[in-house]
Amino acid sequence: MSVLFVHAGLTNTLLLYTLALAAWSFVVFFRRAEITPAYWGAFAICCGMFGVQFVLGLLLALGGGTPIRWVHYLYGTLGVITLPAAFGFTRGRSTFHEALVYGVVLLFIAGVVARARITAVLALPGV
Repeated sequence: MSVLFVHAGLTNTLLLYTLALAAWSFVVFFRRAEITPAYWGAFAICCGMFGVQFVLGLLLALGGGTPIRWVHYLYGTLGVITLPAAFGFTRGRSTFHEALVYGVVLLFIAGVVARARITAVLALPGV
């Protein structure tokens, strides 16, 4: 299994995961409930997956693979930075107001992941 295959598969997983987590955020917000530890666990998993995706992208870049558009690197960096920044912005509070912030941020990140997928066609030697 190549790094490129895992990187591409994780992109699809991240898109679905961020959309599901955004939906969960909006459910929490509209029910005016507190954010649960289960949600925080799912949020941490999402952050971790973005970290793994970033490392895989670095491995591809160091191995000679380059996306056709340079903006792909920006999309990858946004994925790693945005979720922890949202957590810092909300100071880790667990009220339903923060759930709305996370829902909007996760929808934004889902769009970034979808756009990154479009710009991800790699020019790898020998592939």
